[in-house]
Amino acid sequence: MMGYSRNEAAARETLAAIRAAGGTASAHAADVGDPAQVAGLFDAAEAAMGGLDAVVINAGIVAPVMPLAEMTPERLDRMVRINLTGTLYCAREVARRLGDGGAIVLVSSVAARLGSPGKYVDYAATKGGIDTLVIGLAAELAPRRVRVNGVRPGIIATDIHADGGEPDRIATVGPQLPWGRVGRPEEVAAAILWLISDAASYTSGAIIDVAGAR
Repeated sequence: MMGYSRNEAAARETLAAIRAAGGTASAHAADVGDPAQVAGLFDAAEAAMGGLDAVVINAGIVAPVMPLAEMTPERLDRMVRINLTGTLYCAREVARRLGDGGAIVLVSSVAARLGSPGKYVDYAATKGGIDTLVIGLAAELAPRRVRVNGVRPGIIATDIHADGGEPDRIATVGPQLPWGRVGRPEEVAAAILWLISDAASYTSGAIIDVAGAR
């Protein structure tokens, strides 16, 4: 089951790719900042999949780059509501519903370590909260043998940069990075797949950087 906010076309494209690869998939629209919609998303997931074994929580937005002093209350409220509160709502539903021995992966960002000064410290701050959630929830759910881990992507080739007002960021910043390029979404996905697999059976409370030595 895949949750999405508003881009139905992208959701359909992703579903088609999963099915073409031999997988089973469905999608459900939900605003993660709304606890009722989050509950509805997980109701739909349990109905479609017959229960939950592993959940990836990847709620994240950015806004146009600027220093904190120039950010409006509306921007800050939305950033926290989606990135942090939304993640907490999702994690709460997972904690209530996931069977013993399941796995949770929270997607943070290397911005949590770097702070993103002059660009989006609000985004970085919310991702720092997610890092803390990984540590606390891993200990909280350890008696149930539910593994909770995080992944911190660096600069990845996705559309999120355009939302921050930097549509050319991949091309301009990539050559300046330690590896001379930005990361690929499938490289982040590979880390997530390992964390939810049996190969990571004794890994919990860990946060893996997928950031090319950044």
